[in-house]
Amino acid sequence: MEQHEQRYCIKFCQKLGDTQVETIRKIQQAFRDDAMSNSRIKEWHNRFKDGHTSVDSKPHSGRPSTSRNKNIIEQVRTLVMEDHRITVLIQTFVAKHNIPVVHQAPYSPNMALCDFWLFPKLKMPLKGTRFESREDIMRNVTARLITIPKDTFQTCFQQWRKRWEKCVHYQGDYFEGD
Repeated sequence: MEQHEQRYCIKFCQKLGDTQVETIRKIQQAFRDDAMSNSRIKEWHNRFKDGHTSVDSKPHSGRPSTSRNKNIIEQVRTLVMEDHRITVLIQTFVAKHNIPVVHQAPYSPNMALCDFWLFPKLKMPLKGTRFESREDIMRNVTARLITIPKDTFQTCFQQWRKRWEKCVHYQGDYFEGD
């Protein structure tokens, strides 16, 4: 029950415009040793900031009962094959929201431009930095993106094309290195 009480307090602080740091300080001051962890306070602060109103947590206990196994995979495969409207619904949603679709192999790390180039360039300079909010993260990432020269992006795309050609050469099989 004390979890609910703390969640109401977090909701109250968020509605008053308190930052995550201010909310953590207040919860720790009020509940002392019984205070929720910083990460839980941040999680609930973000939930309320995103418009959630309930202080009840979503039910979960370990792995979901629909965890991946041969039986579930076969049931999903059968369902999709029997009722193509399911994939049509997904395609409709994607089209409606103008979400670009890139068809690629189910697991193709060699083709993921962000994985092999962009994310490391963004992560390394920001590593270890603590951010107050999502907006703060967006500002810092955007500022970092702006510092990357245009010709560096062009070189990246040339390297990506070489990887793509290599992937075609190996017929989609996994490979490492350039």
